[in-house]
Amino acid sequence: MSTATFVLAASSSDVLNVIAAFAGGLLIAGALVWAVQFGMRVQDRELPRPRPDEQAHLPSTGAVREMREMREPDELPIPEDKRERLMPYQLHHAGTRRGKDQHRKRWLPGSSGSFGSGGLGHV
Repeated sequence: MSTATFVLAASSSDVLNVIAAFAGGLLIAGALVWAVQFGMRVQDRELPRPRPDEQAHLPSTGAVREMREMREPDELPIPEDKRERLMPYQLHHAGTRRGKDQHRKRWLPGSSGSFGSGGLGHV
């Protein structure tokens, strides 16, 4: 291969690389333009945003506050025949009674702090 042929081949591959990069950039730019136009069309079809007078307002009694209380589980009913299966209508939701002791149980200092792992909790 002569030097002139090698320079011509190298320059033609460089030109092809530039053309391919330009075409790829045009393709990506076109896809972005299409995505923006598509999003604008979808947004035009959506319901309009509510006006300030249509927004939700606080109740006249004020903000609703969270209420915490300790609950106790209900006892399971024991069927007359102990081999009889309990039906769903015989069961109640768990924790339906208000507990007598309303103090939250806390972890003891130096205990594991985990759910029964038995570790020391500190190193």
